[in-house]
Amino acid sequence: MGHTGFQVSAIGLGTVKFGRNSGVNYPRSFELPSDTEARQLLDLAKGLGINLLDTAPAYGCAEERLGFLLSKDRNDWVIVSKVGEEFSDGQSRFDFTPEYTRLSVERSLARLRCDCIDVVLVHSNGEDLAILHHYGTLEALAELKQRGLVGSYGISIKTLEGGLQAAATCDVLMVTYNPAHRIEEPVLKACHEHSTGVLIKKALSSGHLDSTEQDPVQASMNLSLRHCATSSVIVGTLSSDHLRSNVIAAHNALTT
Repeated sequence: MGHTGFQVSAIGLGTVKFGRNSGVNYPRSFELPSDTEARQLLDLAKGLGINLLDTAPAYGCAEERLGFLLSKDRNDWVIVSKVGEEFSDGQSRFDFTPEYTRLSVERSLARLRCDCIDVVLVHSNGEDLAILHHYGTLEALAELKQRGLVGSYGISIKTLEGGLQAAATCDVLMVTYNPAHRIEEPVLKACHEHSTGVLIKKALSSGHLDSTEQDPVQASMNLSLRHCATSSVIVGTLSSDHLRSNVIAAHNALTT
C-alpha cells in the first residue's frame, strides 16, 4: 500500500453493513448481521486471503463490533478507520478540528480495542482543499502518527483538485473509481508518482452497476485492479456468495 509498509489484499472488506442500515445508498434494504453471522463472514474473508477491513465512526456500531469480533486475531488484519464524520438521527455531521480529530481517534482505539489504527482517513464532506489547508486535520493526524496511535493517514477524497494535492502529502487516499466514474483517474496517476497508497471506493457503484455490461462486476474489477496505482478495492457485503464472487473477479482481473 504505497510507502506505508503494509501489504494488503487486492480486496478489502467494507463494514458499513456491520453497523448501519439507515441513510445508505444501496438498492435493497438489509438487516444488521448477528455476531455469529458477522464472525462467519470475517472468517470466510480471512480464508479467501483478505486481510484489509474498512470501517468508520459514521458506520454506526461497526467499530465496536469489530473490536469484539477481532479480539483474538487483531494482528491478522490491516484496519482502516476514519475521522471527521458522525452519523446519528439519520443525518451526517462533520467536524474536522484538531481537537475533534484527536478525540475521534482515541475513541476509535477504544472501540476497536487496539493500541494503533493502521490507517486513518479523513471522511471528507467535499471540502477537500479546506481539510488540506485550513482545518489542521492532517496536522493532528501527523501528530497522532508520531505518538504511535496511527500507522498511516490520508483522506477519502470527494474532489479532483483535492485529490491531486493530497496525493503529494498523504500516505493513503481513498478514491472513487468505476466504469461510470473516471473523473478522478488523474488522482490515481498522481498517487502512483508519489508512491501514495490508493484504496478504491464505490468500485461496484454501491450495487448500482451498469446492467448493459455482460459482466459488470468483472468489468469494474478489471478497471480498478489493473491500474498501477491501486492498492486495494473496498467492497462491502454481507453475502458469502457475493464475497466469493468478488474475490474470483479480482483474481481474474489480476491474472488474465
